Amino acid sequence: MPQILLVCLLLTSLCQGSEAPVRPNIILIVADDLGYGDLACFGGKATKTPHLDRLAAQGMKLTDFHVSQAVCSASRASLLTGALANRISMQGALNHTSREGLNAMEVTMAEWLKPLGYRSAIYGKWHLGTRPCFWPLKCGFDEFWGIPYSNDNSRHHPSLAAEMPPLPLIEDDRVMHTDPDQSQFTAHITAKAVSFIRRHQTQPFFLYLPHIMPHVPIFASERFKGRNPAGRYADVIEELDWSVGMVIAALEQTQQLQRSIVFFLSDNGPFLSYGNHAGSAGSLREGKLTSYEGGVRVPFIAQWPGRIPAGSQSAAMTSSMDLLPTLAQWLGTPLPQAILDGKSIAAILEGQPGAKSPHESLPVYAGGELQAVRSGRFKLHLPHSYLTVGGPPGRDGKPARHDQLKPSSITQSGIEGIATRHGYQVAQQDLALYDLDEDPGEQRDISAQFPTEVARLKALAQTWREKLGDSLTKTQGHEVRPAGFDKP
Repeated sequence: MPQILLVCLLLTSLCQGSEAPVRPNIILIVADDLGYGDLACFGGKATKTPHLDRLAAQGMKLTDFHVSQAVCSASRASLLTGALANRISMQGALNHTSREGLNAMEVTMAEWLKPLGYRSAIYGKWHLGTRPCFWPLKCGFDEFWGIPYSNDNSRHHPSLAAEMPPLPLIEDDRVMHTDPDQSQFTAHITAKAVSFIRRHQTQPFFLYLPHIMPHVPIFASERFKGRNPAGRYADVIEELDWSVGMVIAALEQTQQLQRSIVFFLSDNGPFLSYGNHAGSAGSLREGKLTSYEGGVRVPFIAQWPGRIPAGSQSAAMTSSMDLLPTLAQWLGTPLPQAILDGKSIAAILEGQPGAKSPHESLPVYAGGELQAVRSGRFKLHLPHSYLTVGGPPGRDGKPARHDQLKPSSITQSGIEGIATRHGYQVAQQDLALYDLDEDPGEQRDISAQFPTEVARLKALAQTWREKLGDSLTKTQGHEVRPAGFDKP
């Protein structure tokens, strides 16, 4: 009898050991053009964000978290693939005329999770390829509802509406209708997210919510319109905060919160030219479309009950590219075979003593230009042109200097074209070294005091040039992979 019992116990132990590991749900929420200084938990004063504040109180804030470029398509490509945008030729922002898109050879987070039994959905803005061959269902997602590019490529463009085609609203793999009511975007995304959570209580899921707001033109639903005396932008942020609260509530109500990882971030900094319809970078310099901290440093919050310590924060240098490698470590699953630039930050998010940034350096590109290099506390700006408001910002949905915009500007490329379309002026940055620990606003050039650091970061910059190229120095990178292209 004891032998039979021993055999039974052994078989039970083997069966338990062979069970598939528990797979946490993954919820990735991305705001569009949200500023570092817009959330109360990151020092914002104009808006109330109780749900995001609660998320931070129950999880971790990363206060030195970066995107690969301060513009939509580039930052999203890096977020979903773990590779620098310039490595995969997805720099800049695509629009309704673009034929490029994410190459089918690149592995997105959704594709990587699929063999592990995950169902995936994206509700919101895609922006990784306008043509149907690049849409989300071709990139590993099971469901899609949203728009293919930014919402200003529409009849609501603040200055170039006559040049824009109708904005398509896509469900899965077909256009359902055009020029939808943009005031309902956040509400619809939220409703679909809650439904997806309720429909997937027995299978792990990846829910990607790249919100369309607060990219201009900004809209809030009737429920939130006019609620905040600070104006419409604050209304929009409060509706996004409500949306996060609804997602968390759905996880709680379905008893899935404990086995769910929630990430929240912005795709880049605020669109400062739009004045009271744009966010705030707080004490950081400049905003979207620049290589300054106001453009590439974004608010980031992570929650995983029992794994990420509540009420914690870290100032380690981290990147949106790190999320895929971090998930790979947590799930015990190999990364895609291609060269990636992200590194696991699991030790940081778990609050392990002494956890440090896994990056020796991070390059800061704007389009094809290598404009800065970050290493530790230091950031070296290389000589480059940049965009600045340079005068009174726009108001009520119009950019600065909007009276100077011309219809032909939609076809202009490069920094001059961007400046013309969005009311910026072009300024010049000379070689400068900043200590971001002491001077996150990048105001005091200390290159004369630290020539050794300047030389070290110049050498790091040259290494990145050789790998990924640099149009400023006309350097071709030898590790660059091509974007996808849909021929006419």
